[in-house]
Amino acid sequence: MLNKKWSIALAVAVIGSVLLSACAQPTPEVIEREVTRVVEREGETVIETAIVTEVVEVTPEPTEAPEEPITLDWNLSTEPPQVDPALSTDTTSVQVDEMLFLGLTDFDDETSEVIPELATEWESNEEGTVWTFYMRDDVPWVLHDPATGETEVVTDEEGNPVMVNAHDVENAVKRTLTPETGSDYAYVLYIIEGALDYNTGEETDPDTVGVTAIDDYTVEFTLRQAAGYFPGIASMWVARPVYQPAIDEWGARWIEPGFIVTNGPYVMNEWAHQDHMTLIKNPHFYDADTVQIERVEAIMVVEASTAMALYENNELDSVGPPLEEMDRIREDPELSEELYIAPELCTYYYGFTNNKPPFDDPLVRKAFSAAINRVSLIENVTKGGQLPANTFAPQGIFGNVAQDPEIAPWALDPEMGAEMAQEWLAEAGYPDGEGFPTI
Repeated sequence: MLNKKWSIALAVAVIGSVLLSACAQPTPEVIEREVTRVVEREGETVIETAIVTEVVEVTPEPTEAPEEPITLDWNLSTEPPQVDPALSTDTTSVQVDEMLFLGLTDFDDETSEVIPELATEWESNEEGTVWTFYMRDDVPWVLHDPATGETEVVTDEEGNPVMVNAHDVENAVKRTLTPETGSDYAYVLYIIEGALDYNTGEETDPDTVGVTAIDDYTVEFTLRQAAGYFPGIASMWVARPVYQPAIDEWGARWIEPGFIVTNGPYVMNEWAHQDHMTLIKNPHFYDADTVQIERVEAIMVVEASTAMALYENNELDSVGPPLEEMDRIREDPELSEELYIAPELCTYYYGFTNNKPPFDDPLVRKAFSAAINRVSLIENVTKGGQLPANTFAPQGIFGNVAQDPEIAPWALDPEMGAEMAQEWLAEAGYPDGEGFPTI
């Protein structure tokens, strides 16, 4: 759909240029030129030269219309509750964080491998309990002024650019873990030595947390136990550096346009709460040449059907189609060509309140889980190519064992699931469901 929309935008620009050319009006201009002629006078040939002044009409060269920035019209689906990396918990906020803030590492979009971002390389000790990240030194903090449209590099008192450094990483991790911050995702960092005790208030000294800036561009993490996956943890938003002076100056307002200081590929130009958000390309981003989309216009339409209508009207460049529209989309010759199904590293699940009857009994919980026909759910309800989940971590997450037929095989085989559900329910004291309470 991007190509369609951009083609339309290009066509408008071309037509506009033609109109400008058609409307270019001739303007009078006075010029002087030398005129020479040969005449016969009294039997002699005489050459006469004269300066002639005349008014001519000159048609100016047509002015080309300014080139429109490459824009992505995107639906956030909802208002981001937060864009403070330490406080973000939902996918919408994290998507915005991803465009505004860099992590030490990132995940490759195609392979899901951990790749460098702020860190150029990293290493661990033999035990895998101490990880050292070596950072790049060319990532500036920037402040965007929505009034002027200018994005400026933050400078120190001497006028030198302020770069993202290891101290920013250390401070950001400790800020996430500080109880007063109130980060719901602080537990992700509990693998770091001292993080749990500091976050829960058992320890009040932030220096007991195992993160230290060795120098300006080297940061070291000491872990509670070996964790080969820690470079993946280092990519998460709760570990991303933020500009503390802006937080100190503006408090909770620091995430608003005109106040927020960022370091990622985009800067925030506008945030009309509950309506839309505009992000524009950061010209000072260290890898700016690779950022092709120059402007992101993000609306906040909750209803999937409304968003689908906007997409079909070329007002959105992408959309998550409503489940009830999937059959129509697959049958439509144009929409079916535009449909793209990609892996999404998440698991949808229902949880039990397991401290109240009857779900305080593990056998009842297992019976209900086995009774879910995951295959039918995917084929007849969600219809998006999902996979039946027999493990919590899906394919694509490092270390996953998803789809292993030796693990919860009843989740992959509906007939086996139905049989196991009956067996476990009977073993729990409810044969054929007899005596089972209303829930």
